[in-house]
Amino acid sequence: MTDLELSPGNPAPPCVMVIFGATGDLTKRKLIPALYNLAKSKLLSDQFAIVGNSRTEMTTEAWRDQLSQEIKTFATSEVEPGIWDWFLQRIHYVGGDVNDAQTYQKLKDQLAAVDQEHGSKGNYFFYLATAPAFFGPVIQQLGNSELTREGEGRWRRVIIEKPFGSDLDSARALNQTIRSVIEERQIYRIDHYLGKETVQNLLVFRFGNAIFEPIWNRRYIDSVQITAAETVGVEKRGGYYDSSGALRDMVPNHLFQLVSLTSMEPPISFDANAVRDEQAKVLQALSPINPEDVLTKTVRGQYGDGVLNSEHVPAYRAESHVDPNSSIETYVAMKLNIENWRWAGVPFYLRTGKRLPKRVTEISIQFKRPPLLLFRDTPVERLRTNRLAIRIQPNEGISLRFGAKIPGPIMRVGAVEMNFSYLDYFGSTPSTGYERLLYDCMIGDATLFQRADMVEAGWCVIEPILDVWKALPPRTFPNYPAGTWGPADADELLERDGSEWWKIEE
Repeated sequence: MTDLELSPGNPAPPCVMVIFGATGDLTKRKLIPALYNLAKSKLLSDQFAIVGNSRTEMTTEAWRDQLSQEIKTFATSEVEPGIWDWFLQRIHYVGGDVNDAQTYQKLKDQLAAVDQEHGSKGNYFFYLATAPAFFGPVIQQLGNSELTREGEGRWRRVIIEKPFGSDLDSARALNQTIRSVIEERQIYRIDHYLGKETVQNLLVFRFGNAIFEPIWNRRYIDSVQITAAETVGVEKRGGYYDSSGALRDMVPNHLFQLVSLTSMEPPISFDANAVRDEQAKVLQALSPINPEDVLTKTVRGQYGDGVLNSEHVPAYRAESHVDPNSSIETYVAMKLNIENWRWAGVPFYLRTGKRLPKRVTEISIQFKRPPLLLFRDTPVERLRTNRLAIRIQPNEGISLRFGAKIPGPIMRVGAVEMNFSYLDYFGSTPSTGYERLLYDCMIGDATLFQRADMVEAGWCVIEPILDVWKALPPRTFPNYPAGTWGPADADELLERDGSEWWKIEE
């Protein structure tokens, strides 16, 4: 296969993707399989190429051989030899330390050669699949070598992985460092959760269906629950996780993005900045948790040993590269309020944790209970609430629970569910979750990427919690066994409001 047959109007423009951290886990597990899927879907230009960089010195051929072995393990579908060969011929490698200015000169020379060979027209986007400590230095070096300079019809963009800072001050400092080199429109702060079909479908579901938007407010909605549960422990990330924890790792990025998309006002258009303007307004309207309320509105937990999927698993403190006396949380639950007209008085309950019984991310909308007046002369004593569940992973779909009369001579009401599954309606599309995000960066659509003000607004909410937790180390860790739904305090958080976590069915 010498050329890729392209779908008319769909392929991204000519460009080169430069991957810093080219020999790391993210590259082999997600980025290369995602790019292969884009090639298979005919969404890459015939003038596309990849240049990888890491400290490991190797030749381009050696890296191609390594990727050819790794793709067999990490591809999301069967690898077609013709497409892989086409893809492989567009892969190049430059070794060198990212702190060494000479590395960027070598990279510059390689990119010039790639432009000549593949006709990529000087359009580059740089993916920082590195440790967060290198984000600022790499971008400064790219600026010093003029690799971020645009002009003469060419564009330059940078994709930055999370975490974006470790607190408000560090996030602001990183924003200032990056924007001293490139403009905000060139920055793509990636959150792979937003590559999920159901997350993107939130906008269509809310604003494209007249039956839901009129009731999407405090008059009809009682509460919102967002759950991001993982069955895995920290795996090989113990060193990183023991200095980060669940709060920093999941809440200001993944969960707050879901909060903003769930609760934002209708944007004036689907232009990237119009959508992100409304998301930013929600994040800025989140009521900060006062230090004195942290103990009643937030819960932290750490898993002990337990049984998960019939297997015994170790406690967090027994994991590799974790302090045996660690006080880092692996579970977080919190109650938030959005101080605007639409959501005044509606609690948003968030929870996320590791070593929980199921891997699932779900947004649950609980509607208010209807009055019982109509049923006062019947055996019906209590009407159940309607519930809308938006499942983001692993089985993407939407379900709606409502009441129906149970057949028979007596008035009895039972709960029934209507279920929509992406798999059933649209079939399976092999995906890593990164395909849409990489493609959007290539075409210059930043809708699904965080903006600086969104990042900082999220950290403003998290900062008081971090401060209190740092000042008051937990005394009860570990406080939930692996394989359970978290500490008892998380249930009490909702019980104080007369509510409970919805049982998640998969």
